Amino acid sequence: MFLKGKLTNYSATSINKIIFNTKLRNLLSLKPYQFDYMRKIFLSLCIIGSAALFAQEITLDKIYSGYYRGKGIAGIASLKNGENYAVIEPAGIAKYSYKTSQKEGNIVDGNFESYLFNDDESKIMLLKESEPIYRHSFLGKFEVKDLKSGKVLSLNNGNYVQEPSFSPDGSKVAFISENNLFYQDLNSEKITQITTDGKKNSILNGLADWVYEEEFGHAKQYEWTKNSDAIVFIKSDETAVPEMYIPVYNKQLYPAEMRFKYPKAGEINSIVSAQLYRLATGNTSALDLSAFKNYYIPNVYRTAKADEIILITSERVQNASDVLKVNTKTGKVQKLFTETDEKWVDTDNVTLEFLDDNSFIWGSDRDGHRHLYWYAEDGKLKKQITNGNWEVTDYYGYNPKTQEVLIQSTEKGSINKVVSKVHISNGKSTLLSPAEGNNSAAFSKNFNYFIQTSSSATKPYTFVLKDGSGKTVKELQNNNEQFQKLQADNMVTREFFTIPNEAGDQMNAWVMKPKNFDPNKKYPLFMFQYSGPGSQSVSNSWDTGNGLWFNHLVQKGYIVACVDGRGTGYKGTKFKKVTYMNLGKYEIEDQITAAKWFGNQSYIDKSRIGIFGWSYGGYMASLALTKGADVFKTGIAVAPVTNWRYYDTVYTERFLRTPQENPKGYDENSPTEFAKLMKGKFLLIHGTADDNVHFQNSIELSEALIQNKKQFEFMAYPDKNHSIFGGNTRPQLYQKMTDFILENL
Repeated sequence: MFLKGKLTNYSATSINKIIFNTKLRNLLSLKPYQFDYMRKIFLSLCIIGSAALFAQEITLDKIYSGYYRGKGIAGIASLKNGENYAVIEPAGIAKYSYKTSQKEGNIVDGNFESYLFNDDESKIMLLKESEPIYRHSFLGKFEVKDLKSGKVLSLNNGNYVQEPSFSPDGSKVAFISENNLFYQDLNSEKITQITTDGKKNSILNGLADWVYEEEFGHAKQYEWTKNSDAIVFIKSDETAVPEMYIPVYNKQLYPAEMRFKYPKAGEINSIVSAQLYRLATGNTSALDLSAFKNYYIPNVYRTAKADEIILITSERVQNASDVLKVNTKTGKVQKLFTETDEKWVDTDNVTLEFLDDNSFIWGSDRDGHRHLYWYAEDGKLKKQITNGNWEVTDYYGYNPKTQEVLIQSTEKGSINKVVSKVHISNGKSTLLSPAEGNNSAAFSKNFNYFIQTSSSATKPYTFVLKDGSGKTVKELQNNNEQFQKLQADNMVTREFFTIPNEAGDQMNAWVMKPKNFDPNKKYPLFMFQYSGPGSQSVSNSWDTGNGLWFNHLVQKGYIVACVDGRGTGYKGTKFKKVTYMNLGKYEIEDQITAAKWFGNQSYIDKSRIGIFGWSYGGYMASLALTKGADVFKTGIAVAPVTNWRYYDTVYTERFLRTPQENPKGYDENSPTEFAKLMKGKFLLIHGTADDNVHFQNSIELSEALIQNKKQFEFMAYPDKNHSIFGGNTRPQLYQKMTDFILENL
């Protein structure tokens, strides 16, 4: 009989007593010396066996004690000479040689969270302490050290700032304080205030509002010109944006309130404008974008020329983006080209680099896969650089000596990521990393070296120093000790394969089976997924997320599996964008199809299939227990969206348009609309201070379930955000979910 791991509640001593007493009746017939001898043997075997049992298990206590914690290298960055690199170490910012891989001392001593050099590396900006705000934004206290004179300057008189950046000539630092833009002269230490109208929940200067930061992927909304004489910044007026408020309990007699502007789908966004500030005159003027798309201005870039800035803009319907060039001497704005797509343009995933001649590299998925394109300075297309039935997933730079771009791609299969170099003219590609696994690179400035970070489903992270041809110079760091601990505790690894869906696609999948897997037995199945647009959960990489917990469940006798259905990334634009205007429909159909496929396997008990997900994955788990109620017995939804009307404008409208334009797309795939269908055991989890997917989502789903007389479990985490962590929160959360699975699946 399968006990679902209940044996682990017993101590070694109690197991010895159980086994010993079981044999007692037969032992009583032995002679005294035989009895004593056998008793010693039994006790020894029991102690050894029970010790081995407990030592060879991945437990929640071990996971959250840091017992399996891996090692890494923090803050890898090439120095300007291309022969040295810097890393963050406990004692300071250290300098290493690429050639010898040996440490050559500290650039600065002290404990710092991050660092940034100016262009000629004569100065370094150091983050001493920080306080997080949202996903990317934080308040920081910075100091700037002159590496020649040794002079140290506390930026903004030691007060908190946001998004500081050196001017290209290294003489100044711009920063944001209380929604206003400033710059500080590093020689005179004088602080100049550029804007004065910044105000919380009203006006932001050079700083992204909540939705820009979350969905366009960055908080900084300004840029210096290359000659350091002007700054172009985005002003956001969020005065009319509806305000979200969240109660903050924190053991207070009367709860406080967290208030911030959050535009939900179909509601008002910030009114944005591009502003040009010239240091010489101290004047700020608005740039005229009336002839171009100007509803969103998500990106600001510097070109290779002294007096130019690039703006990337779009309308509210995100199916076209203008690439605009600003002449900061005259204020004239010129359109270089418009990137279009019949569904949406990924303005949150921009690849843009200007080369020395001011031609530029641009990333686009216009041919059905994400590839690189080479444009002339005037915005005319010179050629497509990469092509094929694969995706460029990261861009590392251009080597002018060899005329090659350095990239990460899925050229060796959609679940793998490899590093390669591609000749910009003839398209010849040379592989620099292993052909399997997940590989990334940090290149030296001269591209003669790179540090490769690699992992796979069967091997934790390694950091290897290589030369420009991909030849290994030295392994800098591995995680063999971590791997040995996991092997000793009977870790299992993922098996990769594909599952067909009803549209004829082959969906990437992985499965984890118990060590003592018996194909003649029936196992309960626990499915995990995220499923969001362009995401990937089935990857041949080391799982630093839920991988250890999944191992814990496998050791309890479950099979754990994951399937990337339609809408996920790295399998081409058609596969990714088929969900347009119908978010959730095809994703849940594919999860149901996958569950049925597993249920038809001889080793799966089709009456015991569960599903789990967080955020978008929680949305899918909620749909699975409603629309898929006949297939899924159990579900856990953490921080789920339950109605896309409650989520933000930029993300939701990118895929669904507005609720006014597409009401069916919102309502026909909302779990709240199908609450009456729920049959299985459902655990709903949410943090009360979630600024991203608001607690409101789970409250609304709860009410729908209650009014349909459905029983379910609901766990609220006080004052916790979308990540639900802090103190003992994560151990308690995962114990809660584990117990729920053991009791209901």
